[in-house]
Amino acid sequence: MKELWKRVSAGVLALFLMLARPLAVFAEEEDIPKGQILMEMTTGTVLLEENADEHLPMASITKLMGLILIGEALESGTLSMEESLTCSEYAKSMGGSEIWLKVGEQMTVEELLKAVMIASANDAMVVFAEKLGSTEDGFVKMMNQKAQELGLSNTNFVNATGFDEENHYTSARDVAKMAQELQRYPQLLQFSTIWMDSLRNGETMLVNTNRLVRFYEGTTGLKTGTTEAAGHCLCATAERGGLALCAVVLGCKTSDGRFEAAKQLLNYGFNNYTLFVPEQPQLEPLPVIHGVQETVKLRAEPPQGFVISREDAQNLSMELPQLTALKAPVEEGMEVGQVKLLSGEKELAAYPICAAETVEELNFGKCFGLLLKATAAMEKKTPVPEGKAG
Repeated sequence: MKELWKRVSAGVLALFLMLARPLAVFAEEEDIPKGQILMEMTTGTVLLEENADEHLPMASITKLMGLILIGEALESGTLSMEESLTCSEYAKSMGGSEIWLKVGEQMTVEELLKAVMIASANDAMVVFAEKLGSTEDGFVKMMNQKAQELGLSNTNFVNATGFDEENHYTSARDVAKMAQELQRYPQLLQFSTIWMDSLRNGETMLVNTNRLVRFYEGTTGLKTGTTEAAGHCLCATAERGGLALCAVVLGCKTSDGRFEAAKQLLNYGFNNYTLFVPEQPQLEPLPVIHGVQETVKLRAEPPQGFVISREDAQNLSMELPQLTALKAPVEEGMEVGQVKLLSGEKELAAYPICAAETVEELNFGKCFGLLLKATAAMEKKTPVPEGKAG
């Protein structure tokens, strides 16, 4: 009995000490991503980041670049949704996440896209790689070339699927940029919000590896990834009220941890920011000195939108500059001033006002030419007296 009492007492004491530990200790034990970022995708504005440029393994996040290349091929007509592709011996051998393709089995591009985007199927991804790049290595070269074009300076691909290999890495910021680029291909993104589907007349079930699709309001995709080296990774996209966000978390310890981390990032964005899309202001033509015409038309060039805090959005105004006459020549596109976006007296952003046309300088040659044109026009309008024709 005494021994039992000692064990119970020790257990109670251990529980008390655990509960009494500082909160900082628990914070250290949280499933914190090794790299993370929150980006607004319309403008590319970064709202939060931590270790966003660190080189990290990416697991099946790799497939985002492959999907970009597939999107390009569909856009150019190199691929079509109805086209059938054939599984090779090599594609069948991939393992990991797969739809168990057989050598010689054919599926349409649409079916294979479902397999990649919903179930992250490695065999389906390699079928695409061999179609577009002849071999997986050829496709990987295309992936790296596209990475350079997109300015992904912290990314290098060694394979098309995401298996752990030396020198196969990315960063949270580069993943967000890939997600942003993929938005150009809505015909692909239609598959990223499907929770469950099937192939082979219902024989093969597909369940989305991104459970936010089912459980988080506004989710639009996008890609999960898990390997021993990469840990649990997620690129999660969502849209509410015109605000399109991308949360990237790399290197979480658990699957639950990646979804919770992404939700926290997305919640922060939706709770604190909004997208303001400015209207085209009414601009009067501006006088031109010594020009072939007296005025020049103007146009403002607002961006797609500005990401602003919800607090600043409560008191927005636009300020137009006081513009003075321009001296010719005036080139189309020349900046003549700026529109300012204000919250109270605080300037949030600015965008240019430009000349909408070219106005040449009125020199002697231009004057003489205009005089000749005016004289010719008058002669055409002057009636010829009757009886004097010919």
